[in-house]
Amino acid sequence: MEQREAVVAVLLRGEHLLAIRRGPGVARPGYWQPLSGKIEPGETQEQAVVREVREEVGLTVVPGAKVWESETDDHRFRLHWWTARADTGEVVPDPHEVAETRWVTPRQFLALDPVFAGDREFFERILPEL
Repeated sequence: MEQREAVVAVLLRGEHLLAIRRGPGVARPGYWQPLSGKIEPGETQEQAVVREVREEVGLTVVPGAKVWESETDDHRFRLHWWTARADTGEVVPDPHEVAETRWVTPRQFLALDPVFAGDREFFERILPEL
């Protein structure tokens, strides 16, 4: 099976980041994670970050920097991790994809359950170095 490309948007607002709980219309509902989604054909990673955030939570963001790469635990996706800023705007979740949202500190994110192992690794090992 060919590995697909996807982005993860670590959406920052002050000292907080946006965590979402996966909705009923997506694989593995109930997991907490940063925003993420597939890169469409012909789309850059930055464009995918902007589009996915707009589609999932209705915010307009400015992509920051690519900060990490990982794979999903089932190896179906290569994940390109980006920081992004959303200094204004109200979160309006797409109920199909997002069951709940919270602005949390990285420490609070690690207390959410369940979270994917790769997300936990990012918040424990990568984010503190940025």
